[in-house]
Amino acid sequence: MSDSRRKTVLSCIQPTGEMHLGNYFGAVKNWVDLQADYDCMYGVVDYHAMTMPYDVKKLRTNTWDILTNLVATGVKPENLFIQSLVPEHTELGWIFNCFCGMGELSRMTQFKDKSQKQDDDSKSSKFISVGLLDYPVLQTADILIYKADFVPVGKDQDQHLELSRNIAGRFNHQVGKEYFVMPQGLHTETPKIMSTADPLRKMSKSAGEKHYIAVFGEEARIMKQIKSAVTDAGEVTETMSPGVENLFSLLKASGDIENHTQLMDAYKDGNLRYGDLKVTVGEAIVKMTNTFKANREELLINKRALKDQIKQSSSEIRKKAQETLKEVKDLVGLVNVKY
Repeated sequence: MSDSRRKTVLSCIQPTGEMHLGNYFGAVKNWVDLQADYDCMYGVVDYHAMTMPYDVKKLRTNTWDILTNLVATGVKPENLFIQSLVPEHTELGWIFNCFCGMGELSRMTQFKDKSQKQDDDSKSSKFISVGLLDYPVLQTADILIYKADFVPVGKDQDQHLELSRNIAGRFNHQVGKEYFVMPQGLHTETPKIMSTADPLRKMSKSAGEKHYIAVFGEEARIMKQIKSAVTDAGEVTETMSPGVENLFSLLKASGDIENHTQLMDAYKDGNLRYGDLKVTVGEAIVKMTNTFKANREELLINKRALKDQIKQSSSEIRKKAQETLKEVKDLVGLVNVKY
């Protein structure tokens, strides 16, 4: 008999400051679209944000900011939860630590990259937390505690998803039961947005202000950044330059397909003026982001109502986590409340 139930999707984001176009087009827009076909749970993972040096005073503010921004861009508040309001994540994370090998964690590419970056940035201190090494295990708990069918991931997250499957497999073998279903990656088509200042590198806040365009930034600044985007010397070659390709990607991602088609034809005919392309891209981005800004302003009129709504949705989603943890504790032989 076929399984007619709606499949579940789980994805999470760290509260690390401003949302930029790379975040939006690479993940958040996909979250919004997936809500039509799946039961979705989207977490703001504030515990994960503690694995790298951070400002204690800003963490809570950043958490509420990203939640507000997510709702403003179209994520339904009932699908959102805050990780630290669901403590079962960390309890399951500890249990999963006992099903994960040290070697597996030390081979994680992102751990190597982030720890190296921390070494480079911290001349006086080279402190690397255990949390940075161990966060893929907590990430596994984030995924498995809701028994999600699919996890939207980029290629850079495939290694972590594979670790989740390894831990689930060891757990199932230990308890003698196929309890956890192996989570599957959901590789949807999402554009890879590059820095307009250096189109050979991914758009990122860590590279500096000129390398990202804030979704909720000022209109004038967005236009200035697009107009100053790196293109090429103007010659048409068989292979489109990375800068021009990035501008076309931004235009298509923003939904202005008509202008994308017209300007692409002009490029192929050798008649494209990059100034026209930049203005069109800038106007498309501004039109899109102005809608988000208006939504955000409306949400901020009654911040308390939104916070209460997110706390309520976190409480509802937590019930699923509590049920899973209770079953897990029974399976691994821990003393549970009924004993």
